[in-house]
Amino acid sequence: MTKTIYLIATEESGDRLGSALMKVLRQRLGDDVRFEGVGGSSMAREGLQSLFPIEELSIIGLAAVLRKLPSILKLITRATEDVLRARPDVLVIIDSPDFTHRVAKRVRQRDPSIPVVNYVSPTVWAWRPGRAKAMRAYVNHVLALLPFEPEAHQRLGGPPCTYVGHPLIEQIDALRPNAEEQARRETKPPVLLVLPGSRRSEIRHHMATFGATLDLLQKQGTQFELILPTMPHLVEVIAEALKAWPVQPRIVVGETEKRAAFRIAHAAFAKSGTVTLELALSGVPMVTAYKAGSVEAWIIRRRITSSSVILANLVIGENVIPEFIQEDCTPEKLAASLQEVLAHTPMRQRQIEALARLDGIMGVGRMSPSDAAADVVLATMREDQG
Repeated sequence: MTKTIYLIATEESGDRLGSALMKVLRQRLGDDVRFEGVGGSSMAREGLQSLFPIEELSIIGLAAVLRKLPSILKLITRATEDVLRARPDVLVIIDSPDFTHRVAKRVRQRDPSIPVVNYVSPTVWAWRPGRAKAMRAYVNHVLALLPFEPEAHQRLGGPPCTYVGHPLIEQIDALRPNAEEQARRETKPPVLLVLPGSRRSEIRHHMATFGATLDLLQKQGTQFELILPTMPHLVEVIAEALKAWPVQPRIVVGETEKRAAFRIAHAAFAKSGTVTLELALSGVPMVTAYKAGSVEAWIIRRRITSSSVILANLVIGENVIPEFIQEDCTPEKLAASLQEVLAHTPMRQRQIEALARLDGIMGVGRMSPSDAAADVVLATMREDQG
């Protein structure tokens, strides 16, 4: 009997996760599986005909969200009705909780027999911890990308949660240096990566402070070769912001060039986010910073509950990577910390030793995240049918 699996992914990162999961599920089930749902180009290559283009949900900024709210609500209703029509053996919602969880709640209310798997846990460990308990009403199982998340869900009364692994685990070879690249890591002047963010708003908030920090660092006599990795759609905004920098970096564009820069980097100066975990798995010590608008900063301060905003620190379970947030994000403080991480200091050595523990913590070399995720999806289907 053919199994129907309905997947919903509305962002590029979720589309990639969905595609990899579909590939494994097809290997396991062969011709006895049919995929339906919402996804992007990667899932389309695995045979998914998306209910609507996910670009319709590519909305940036509060004002834009408010303007498009009626159409967003219509898409939530449309997706809900399509799931109910398909009556799948399992519904897999992938990240984007503001959209996917609304669909899952409505589906559960109208057809409780459809099991729901949530791929990528919401950040209940950082803010809005009450979401974990609320998810029990409409989620059968959570697939976690971070190893501490199952414990967080258990502590907060959330649904059953399994750590399946972060997709970066499958890219380790592209992140780790060969002998020649390792030698460059240790050669002077040291390569310093600067990573001010992957969104226009982040670049706007960070570029002036990052530029002033690097200027101060150079004036204090610290030598470094500066590389700024970015993506094609951000080159223009980065180039414009760099006009005000006294210290000019070499810009490298695209994922392949970024990874090549990671493999020769001695240290990094990065905006907090997923990139800190990417750098950590590459074995690159770092200093991190985060600046936001006053309203966003106020919201974050009131709601954040974790001991750190740095993913690598949270995974390691120790705040080894320095983080400078909001008013602490000053050129003076940042330059002093960068001097430490560029030199052979106890702070740098402590980071290197902590980063070396990541493979064991994250299960590098064990089952791939997609295989582990497929195990839970298939088990959830069988549980429901049993």
